[in-house]
Amino acid sequence: MPCPLAVRPRLWLLASLACLAGCREKAERVKPVWSAISESVYAAGTVKSGRQYQAFASVGGIIQAVLVREGDSVRVGTPLLAIASDVPQLNQDNAALAARHAALAANQSQLQEARQRIALQRRALLNDQLQLSRQRRLWQQAIGTKQALEQRELAYASSKTAYEAAVLSYQTLRKQLDFAAAQARNNLRIARQQAGDFVLRSKVAGRVYQLYREAGEAVTPQTPLALLGDARHFVLDMQVDESDIVRIRPGQRVLVTLDSYPGQVFPARVTTISPMMNPGSRTFQVEAAFVRQPPVLYPFVSFEANIVLRTQPRALLIPRRLLVNDSTVLKSNGEPARVRTGLRDYQMVEILSGLTSNDELTAPAQ
Repeated sequence: MPCPLAVRPRLWLLASLACLAGCREKAERVKPVWSAISESVYAAGTVKSGRQYQAFASVGGIIQAVLVREGDSVRVGTPLLAIASDVPQLNQDNAALAARHAALAANQSQLQEARQRIALQRRALLNDQLQLSRQRRLWQQAIGTKQALEQRELAYASSKTAYEAAVLSYQTLRKQLDFAAAQARNNLRIARQQAGDFVLRSKVAGRVYQLYREAGEAVTPQTPLALLGDARHFVLDMQVDESDIVRIRPGQRVLVTLDSYPGQVFPARVTTISPMMNPGSRTFQVEAAFVRQPPVLYPFVSFEANIVLRTQPRALLIPRRLLVNDSTVLKSNGEPARVRTGLRDYQMVEILSGLTSNDELTAPAQ
């Protein structure tokens, strides 16, 4: 039977549904089912290793030697490569020599000489003090002259001044030697740091994933030299569209699929949401951590993910393809029915009202 070509505008939807029902000889029949459903946001991205970073040298020069290979395990401080330079090593040697020369242990003779002067002046001071005391007792007994007493007082004052000067001289010498030793040690540390800048070392305990340069190549501080990261823990780095980002929260469950593990789903949790949108792609960077990590994984492996927003453990569901205009379905007898929908995933939609599990539906004609 030919379909009607003209209907009143307000009856267009009902007539279309009836027409579609009549035009199909063998319409698919579907009943709503009770099941769980989760609403989620789709995202895609790449895996990166924990604490993954590109290593840069702080100085420029010619690579003298590459000390590791791709795939090697490293610890914090493991040398990765060396940049050729003789000057820093010579500076370090000179600083070490100066530090040894300035060390207190190397200047004990000066300190010992200063301590001996203090001891000598102290003995002279005690002797002059004793002579002064005797002269004063004699003077009190009307023995001796005023001039002799004054000479003893002058000798005592002179010895006291000399003793105090010897003590001050020792203290000054000790401070000077302490300062020189500390300065020499600092210069040695600086020289070692400068020499160490010509050896690139790992900042993480993990694995060398990639080496970008070979021995003999010239590099600058802006040249990436290696890619390193944790070999045991991996991070899911994904992009979420700006229209969905306001619904994403840290701690939300993430269901991850990887081409490397077909048919398997790995759970994860959202950990970090970037506060800045990428203006080119109009997306936000979101990171998640595996709850159950695949046994073998590598950086830059691609994945797809569903960030679960809400879950309904028991809901009346129908396939999304049965919806017309997002609010109407067609029953098997040809009657349209208006429905109110709830959660939805990529295949099913929750029906909040308008249908029961006994209703039989048919799909609209394509």
